[in-house]
Amino acid sequence: MKIVLVLHNIRATGNVGSILRTADGFGVFEVVFSGYTPRYQDERVLPHLREKLNKQIEKTALGAEKTVKNYACDDIILEFKKWKKEGYKIVGLENNIEDKRLIMLTAKNFGEIKRRVGEKVVLVLGEEVNGIDYSLYDMIDTFLEIPMRGQKESFNVAIATGIALFGLICAAG
Repeated sequence: MKIVLVLHNIRATGNVGSILRTADGFGVFEVVFSGYTPRYQDERVLPHLREKLNKQIEKTALGAEKTVKNYACDDIILEFKKWKKEGYKIVGLENNIEDKRLIMLTAKNFGEIKRRVGEKVVLVLGEEVNGIDYSLYDMIDTFLEIPMRGQKESFNVAIATGIALFGLICAAG
């Protein structure tokens, strides 16, 4: 399975670093930063701010910022269109939404997940509190939701990324 991660409007540098480390662990093909997500080696910010952001990301990435291919994208819709032409399925990791494209990430649904997503996946991660920006919903083929059993309504985005990647890889067989 070839997986691309899109980090759209992720706020915390610690989450960015942790997701990069998780991406390395699962063999993700590339990570794309979009929206206001902090970027590693961001040329758009002043050198002293870039150095500060880099150190914050490095703290949790532990070197994965250099081992996982990553880049910044200013027009994520254009990238989605490119990936779709290349045969990728766009999958949004979301919770607490009512949408006919939603499927729960459970072992009993692995067959359906495999059928829907195939072998080339773009997994979209949204802002920590509000989720994926609604402006991206039209581009998403399938939404995955991780079932919650406790009192909280969601996982931290970095933790949810690890669960989703493991589930997608298990579903692929």
